[in-house]
Amino acid sequence: MADEHGIEVWSLVRTFKDVAAVQGINLRVEPGEIYGFLGPNGAGKSTTIHMLTTLLPPTSGTAFVAGYDIVKNGPAVRGSIGAALQEAALDPYLTGREHLRLQSGLHGIPKREREERSDELLSRVGLTRAADRKVQTYSGGMKRRLDLALALVHRPRILFLDEPTTGLDPQSRNALWAEVARLARDEGVTVFLTTQYLEEADVLADRVGIIDHGKIVTEGTPDELKATIGRPTVVATPKDAAQLGAATAILERFGEPTRTSPGATAVMLNGKGDLADVLRALDGDGILVDDIRLHAPSLDDVFLAKTGRMLEGEEEQGE
Repeated sequence: MADEHGIEVWSLVRTFKDVAAVQGINLRVEPGEIYGFLGPNGAGKSTTIHMLTTLLPPTSGTAFVAGYDIVKNGPAVRGSIGAALQEAALDPYLTGREHLRLQSGLHGIPKREREERSDELLSRVGLTRAADRKVQTYSGGMKRRLDLALALVHRPRILFLDEPTTGLDPQSRNALWAEVARLARDEGVTVFLTTQYLEEADVLADRVGIIDHGKIVTEGTPDELKATIGRPTVVATPKDAAQLGAATAILERFGEPTRTSPGATAVMLNGKGDLADVLRALDGDGILVDDIRLHAPSLDDVFLAKTGRMLEGEEEQGE
């Protein structure tokens, strides 16, 4: 059995008709750890989190969350966790404060404590001034922050966040990051975070798991995963798409080919030259480039190397 404040997953499977959304994954999240669960849409992230929060029964396998079996002890799991999922279940005609009072009552918090707890959480997520406005007037970022506050009403030791910052502006995203980091650092809350944003995982997560086609393809700390890539990469985008093959041949003099976005070519340097050498070689063959860059290994590189594709969220950020 897992620690009462941790998560342990054993051979977890979920099949929808003939589609295996999650294919026998195993993982462990230590108490007080922020675990980043990365993957593109359809990879199995949300299905996994729905099983761990008992919203969806597994086809086979099981998991212990807060020390309870998700199959046999669903009510105990639900009483021990907080969850802010992709679609916030908010009533547009209630105010933020009314939502928190209602949630406090549902969790059996004594009436005399509800107001104090509501004020504390509204302040923590930066909604004090908007507390008495109806939720229908809230921005997307404000709704996400209210949903986080609702998940924290009963002081859970384990918090599930399913893509909590998708679609948020940078200011709202940074505010939510700061609160999640504070919860883990100052209160010892265990956080299971699914995300499409590699930067989010790099900033927040103690460890990262990458899921693709229902299977965990790699796992480790952000630094450990980046170390598996090792060497810096040169990425070049020819001005003339017809010269992509010629540009690729030149870059391969300096390193090993690696995957990159369409229309570009990339190599992982092997010590036979640097960015200046690559530029001189391209110029010498009359190949003009729209863009050329050298970057150290990142979670983007890890994801691309392990899955052969980029995350949708990362593409949106670059638009």
